[in-house]
Amino acid sequence: MIAITFALPAESSGFVALMRDKRRAVSGDTEIIYGEINQRPIAIFHTGVGRKACQANIDNFLRVEHPDIWISSGFAGGVGEDLRVGDLFLAENFSDGELLSAAQRLLAARNVRTAKLFTSTTIVDSTAQRNEIARAQGALATDMETETIARACIARGIRMLSLRAISDSLDEPFPAPPHLLFDLERQRTDIAKLSLYLLKHPSNVWRFVRFTSRIRQARQALTDAIVALLQELRG
Repeated sequence: MIAITFALPAESSGFVALMRDKRRAVSGDTEIIYGEINQRPIAIFHTGVGRKACQANIDNFLRVEHPDIWISSGFAGGVGEDLRVGDLFLAENFSDGELLSAAQRLLAARNVRTAKLFTSTTIVDSTAQRNEIARAQGALATDMETETIARACIARGIRMLSLRAISDSLDEPFPAPPHLLFDLERQRTDIAKLSLYLLKHPSNVWRFVRFTSRIRQARQALTDAIVALLQELRG
């Protein structure tokens, strides 16, 4: 069986819609979605954003499942100058070598980049933060969950592939302060606070509209890439 994780349903919705024979189960507070794509049995769950939420959901999942392959997916922020929103990104430092080679071959025509991914403890947005990660870590992208997932996979001998789509970048940062876009403690967006911010900063409304449009494009690129992988990967 192949496990596929996303941080949030906003990242996975396109892929989940394609699954056949879906059924849902709960382990602890974690919902697991079972089904098939290309006749491959898969299980999806959402890790949440950040190390704390991610570890709790991983623990719940691994109480009931032990997948053969784990695809750590979702969005990532670009810190390299040549990454654009919607680009596909393979993390060479968190991926099994054989799976990475297969993914590079299968996704060769999809503008996929392979480089180091850095897992941050905070949401990265400013140009200064992005530049410092690129300089100090030698990374081209950043997320908040993959390192935690990788540690769990290593401890249990599960082969893992890290595949992300770029959701924000140096050229296209977030359209509002990160804490308004997503509350890490509550694991959700406070719509009232975000709406109030946009009302007070009307010049950012168009940036927000463009951001949501590009997010849809990134989600579709990610969905298509995972489906392509599942045509060949065995689990």
